Amino acid sequence: MSLGIAAMGLFVGFMVGLTGVGGASLLTPILVLAGINPSIAVGTDLLYNSVTKFFGTIQHWRQKTIDFKLTKYLAMGSLPGVVVSIALLHTFNSYYHNQETLIKHALGYVLILVAIATIVKVFFDHKLSGNRWQAKPLEQKKGLTIAIGAVLGFIVGLTSIGSGSLFAIALMYLFQMSASKLVGTDIAHAFLLATVAGLLHAGLGNVDYMLALNLLLGSIPGVLLGSMLSSKAPTKLLRSVIASLILISGFKLI
Repeated sequence: MSLGIAAMGLFVGFMVGLTGVGGASLLTPILVLAGINPSIAVGTDLLYNSVTKFFGTIQHWRQKTIDFKLTKYLAMGSLPGVVVSIALLHTFNSYYHNQETLIKHALGYVLILVAIATIVKVFFDHKLSGNRWQAKPLEQKKGLTIAIGAVLGFIVGLTSIGSGSLFAIALMYLFQMSASKLVGTDIAHAFLLATVAGLLHAGLGNVDYMLALNLLLGSIPGVLLGSMLSSKAPTKLLRSVIASLILISGFKLI
């Protein structure tokens, strides 16, 4: 079982390093389809994401590729959003005992959304630039930024998916910044979001620590290997294939 989970982590880490597609949108449905309870899959994935994003955040902080003010505004919306979603999930489960079904269906719909977002990012990223929102200073978009954070934070708390992919699309559309700063800001915010959500899920008993450890043992070398080969890989084609697999997983879970 440990070898199988580590191999799963290796595969997900390798694909993340190779293509940059978010790990949660690959890992969480694989765990659920492999028979792990949806609540455990979500909670464990958030903890796993927190650890991996921590190292990414340190690296981008050293490179000075994090917009801390933008990260703060996103977190002002996303952290309350994630608290509300997990509190509602716990409340619904107390009254209706349908937590697993609710998470599974939410996962399906969000995976379809992520697949569409990935396709948009691959083929239409050039059309997201130069719009009127990008020309406005951050302070004029403060309320909108916080609102986007709240909505997407709610989704992440419920499904563990979107801390990278959905926020990246929002950042691409609303803000004019270099690719490295976009990635750094996205990772730094995702670290905060995954940590808070992971701790809340852990408090509800939704984290399997040995599962997370086994996944990390496989994913760390996988990410390093995938990153080394990324410059030689047909990234656009691979991202399209992965988006198709994510879309199929979403329909399967629904």
